[in-house]
Amino acid sequence: MNEHKLGLPVLTALVIGNMVGSGIFMLPRSLAEVASPGGVLGAWLVTGLGVLLTALVFGNLALRKPSLNGGPQNYAKALFKEDSETSLVAGYLVGWGYWVANFAGNVAIITTFASYLSTFFPVMTSKQPLFTAGSTDVTLGGGITFLVCSALLWGLHFMILKGIEGAGKANLVATVAKVAGFLFFILICLFAFQSSYLTPFVEPKPSSSGETIGFMGQLNAAAISTLWAFVGVESAVVFSNRAKRQNDVKKATIFGLLIALLIYIGITVLVMGTLPQKELIHSQKPLVDALESVIGPSGSSIMAILGLISLFGATIGWILLAAEVPYQAANKSMFIPAFAKENRYGAPSFSLIVTNIMTQLFIFSVVSQSMADAFDFVIFVATLAFLVPYLMASLYQVKLVFSGETYEGASRSRFGDGLIAVLAALYSLWVIKAGTEDIKTFLFGMSLLISGIVFYPLVRKHTLNKEKGQHE
Repeated sequence: MNEHKLGLPVLTALVIGNMVGSGIFMLPRSLAEVASPGGVLGAWLVTGLGVLLTALVFGNLALRKPSLNGGPQNYAKALFKEDSETSLVAGYLVGWGYWVANFAGNVAIITTFASYLSTFFPVMTSKQPLFTAGSTDVTLGGGITFLVCSALLWGLHFMILKGIEGAGKANLVATVAKVAGFLFFILICLFAFQSSYLTPFVEPKPSSSGETIGFMGQLNAAAISTLWAFVGVESAVVFSNRAKRQNDVKKATIFGLLIALLIYIGITVLVMGTLPQKELIHSQKPLVDALESVIGPSGSSIMAILGLISLFGATIGWILLAAEVPYQAANKSMFIPAFAKENRYGAPSFSLIVTNIMTQLFIFSVVSQSMADAFDFVIFVATLAFLVPYLMASLYQVKLVFSGETYEGASRSRFGDGLIAVLAALYSLWVIKAGTEDIKTFLFGMSLLISGIVFYPLVRKHTLNKEKGQHE
């Protein structure tokens, strides 16, 4: 049975592959809009530190509470009194919100894959009208893009149904190729780097309302965007019950985060030092434009290939993650019971089908919009949904430290873990505050979580029947 478990390389690849997805190809431009070079680097470092603290919390909980494997919804449930209604509601709602954020995020990755594919097939951007459905005009490019996105989604769906292990290995190959490609980009752009493009290093930025934004305001503005790039750091924790060794979960989380952080900072600095600020702000494909400025038109094709490899691997990892969360939650009576079904290969078949149907519905809704609109929507809504599980995990670690559970005779590590957990919780609260300054985004994010209440009676009924059966 152990040979079908996930080892350290595959777990690390899942962490890197899920983090280094669509964000790195689009963030340099969006960050340049809201922050000066100093503000951008400051945001990366603050976010990197905050996510590192969160990763340490996840890694520590995986070792101290190996029974709570399968996702952060377990920590939300354990945060409250055992077998209470509050604990069940907390676990279910965190699992629900995390699931919805996952499959919504899949849409941004899949549609970005299609946009990079259009480099080789320009017909995918054709504005030629095909037909009108209601008030929506469907173009030739939009129709082809929809078919490509659907083919990618369901092609990977059937591959994953053949087993988690095989899909994980495919993600490992794509991740290795992705990291090698980014290293190539970094080495090439080093030759064109001009430090003058980074000056003035720190300067006020004008807001859309005409106000001046200082350095701290720039950090706030960039907080959600940079955090989106790290969403997925908990991937190894979600798959912890499929890991060969629980210690590998913590190692994979830390290794994956540090590798991703080096890639992000290296690429961001090089793009800012390769393209002038004004050109970068108006670029729709900053990495392509940066490489093209160094090696000519062939740079566009090279970056498009790298983007396709990166996004293909990220799509595998995120589809796996999106289906795994409700599957694991259902196995612990914290989600709709049918999601616990699996096929003869051990794949979460029902969860996978429902998750990908929901993703398909989202693809219908965004195919008439620009890829940038879909990406921005996911950043400001899904990221807030991800922060709730991060906060719950940190608070549960604080609870363990104060109660002393699992810390018998380990006062030194108890203090250190407590400090890390408090700082991680404060970081999550800071980003939530920064992201909810837009009341519309906050309300939409909250409605995303609350919508799950509709199905809660199914979960409660299943849990009560299970408990009744145990007592009889």
